[in-house]
Amino acid sequence: AEVDVLSGGRLRLGIGVGWNPVEFEALGEDFSTRGRRCEEQMEVMRALWTQELVTYRGRWDTITDAGLNPMPVQRPIPIWIGGGPGSSGGTSDAGADRVLRRIARMADGWFPSVGLDTGIRGAIAALHDYMREEGRDVSEVGIEGMVTVADSTPQEWAGQASAWEELGATHLSVNTVGAGFTSLGQHSDALRRFKDALPS
Repeated sequence: AEVDVLSGGRLRLGIGVGWNPVEFEALGEDFSTRGRRCEEQMEVMRALWTQELVTYRGRWDTITDAGLNPMPVQRPIPIWIGGGPGSSGGTSDAGADRVLRRIARMADGWFPSVGLDTGIRGAIAALHDYMREEGRDVSEVGIEGMVTVADSTPQEWAGQASAWEELGATHLSVNTVGAGFTSLGQHSDALRRFKDALPS
């Protein structure tokens, strides 16, 4: 909420359920319930972002007459979910399907965190089908495509950006990791070159 206030209402909160059982073991949490706990946490956050006082009784969370101060500018803050086909952690087909169904039911946006050659077209089509099943318009959920600058040319960057746009991406992230840069200035310069490579 404070970050949303400080940014003038520009925060998008990205979340993911995690993929490493060791991390859950270290926290004394059940790895198999992480998706359902995440859904409950989304309900809790949205209640806290939109109500001055919240009373909530869930399976994992209990709140009695508590609230946030300051409240966020956006009420609620948009929640974007990461994960899906071929994303880091080797998400299974069943796991990717659960992610897409959760996004269709509850999220404001999706970070696929994958490239264009990972079956993303089929995943977007499935997401749109699930959204229609939930009675939501496909325009209600944003999609953030990703272009990696390493080992590719400005012409390829522009081509990938256009391809994401054709697939319905509403946002685009530019990944400068893995390009061998050793300074912040090199990363910033790559972002400028990426911007210059796109059609106006």
